[in-house]
Amino acid sequence: MTAAGPPARIVAKERGASKPKLEATQADTQTANLAGSAPTGSAARRPGRPTGAARGPEQRARLLDAALTLFARQGIVETSLGEIAREAGFTPAMVHYYFKTRDQLLDVLIDECFGPLRASLGLPFQENPDDPVAAITQLTERLVQIASDNPWFASLWIREVISDGGLLRQRMHERFGFAHQKESLLAIARWQKEGRLNASLEPALVFVTLLGMTILPLATSKLWRNDPLRRSIGGAEIARHAVALLVQGIGPAKRD
Repeated sequence: MTAAGPPARIVAKERGASKPKLEATQADTQTANLAGSAPTGSAARRPGRPTGAARGPEQRARLLDAALTLFARQGIVETSLGEIAREAGFTPAMVHYYFKTRDQLLDVLIDECFGPLRASLGLPFQENPDDPVAAITQLTERLVQIASDNPWFASLWIREVISDGGLLRQRMHERFGFAHQKESLLAIARWQKEGRLNASLEPALVFVTLLGMTILPLATSKLWRNDPLRRSIGGAEIARHAVALLVQGIGPAKRD
C-alpha cells in the first residue's frame, strides 16, 4: 500500500503538467484556423503588389508622373527605377510590380503620353492644308498649351528630343519613323511654291525656330520669378509673341 503512493503523486503531477501543454495546443489550433480563414488574396500577395484594386491605377499614374518629373529634371539615362519610386513615395518593389525595367516604363510613356501628344501636334497641318499661317499659328498655340498643362514638357523636350543624343528622340524615331516630319516639310515646300509662304524660309528650320520661340522661354520661365520685367510673362504672352512674330515673318513676300 505504501509503495503505491509515490506513483500516484507522480501521475497527478504529470497530469497537472500536461494541462498547459494542452492549452498551448488549443491556442495553436485556433491560430491556425484563423490563418486558414484569412482572405486568400492577402496571403498570396507578392511583395510590392499594391493593396486594393481601386488604388492600382492611381499608384501607377503616380509612378508615371514621378518618372516624367525626374526625366525632365535630370534626363532619362540618369534616372533609375529606384529614384522614380522614391519620388513617388513608394518602395522599389512597388515600381517593379508595374514596370520591370526603365525601358518598359519608357515604352508605356511613349504609348500613353508622348505618342498622343505627337499626334495632336500634327493636327494643325492636317486641318489647314491650304492655310500655312493658320496651321503654324495653331501649332504654336498648341505647343504652348501643352507645355502649360504639363510642367515637365518644356524641359524634357529640350533635354531629350531637341538635343542631340536624347534617348527619347531615338526611341520616338524607332517607333514612329520620319514620315510625319517629312510630310510637314513637304507641306511647307508646297506652300512656298504656291506663293502662300515666304519663299526665303528654310523648311527644315521652321520647326526649330518655332520650338525656340515657345519651348525655350517656357523652360526658362522659372528663372524670371524674381525679374520684375519678365515675371508677369506666362504661356499666353509667349504664345501671343510667337504668333505675332511668325505671322509677320512667314507671310508671302510682297510683289512690287
